[in-house]
Amino acid sequence: MFSSPLSEDHDSGNSLTLTDELKRTLECYIEHTLSVDGEKYVLLLPVDAPIEIFAWQVDGDEEEAVLVEDDEIIDEIFGTAQAVLSEQNLILKNTAYALTVAGELPPEDDESKLFTLEIEDEENGLEPEQLLEITTFYHDEQEYAIYTPLDPLLFFARITKTGEPELLSPEEFRQFQPLLEEHLFNEVE
Repeated sequence: MFSSPLSEDHDSGNSLTLTDELKRTLECYIEHTLSVDGEKYVLLLPVDAPIEIFAWQVDGDEEEAVLVEDDEIIDEIFGTAQAVLSEQNLILKNTAYALTVAGELPPEDDESKLFTLEIEDEENGLEPEQLLEITTFYHDEQEYAIYTPLDPLLFFARITKTGEPELLSPEEFRQFQPLLEEHLFNEVE
């Protein structure tokens, strides 16, 4: 089924640009390529660091971090977040599939800046995700926090006949995941 093994392309500087339905772009390094049944697939890593913005909500005695996913809210707070990040020499970008920042992130050695988020996964139950706090800010009396995931954000795409990357649907990715993991694991050994 496989006509060529995965290859490490990141060091050679190869990159591709993903584009979403809103015509926003995301520049990515090609981490690996894979050919299956004559089709080419790529594992992509964003050039800039992905970030997530959380709103802190008070629920009784507990504080809860709620991921901000609503585009209207992101548009509303974007300017404030951009100004706060620029104080750390970071440039906030509203890119395809994820918000990103360009620049040097703070070091991961401050334990007080680490945050573990429990994500509900249909297959595996709760999955912890480690995040590093970059900064916090207020907008209209609401506290927000900007985090970057410690695990890399990867995208898996098919290269179309026109040479453009096309993200796989979640169903397609689930079919490829065991093959991809097997080849990545075998490459490490």
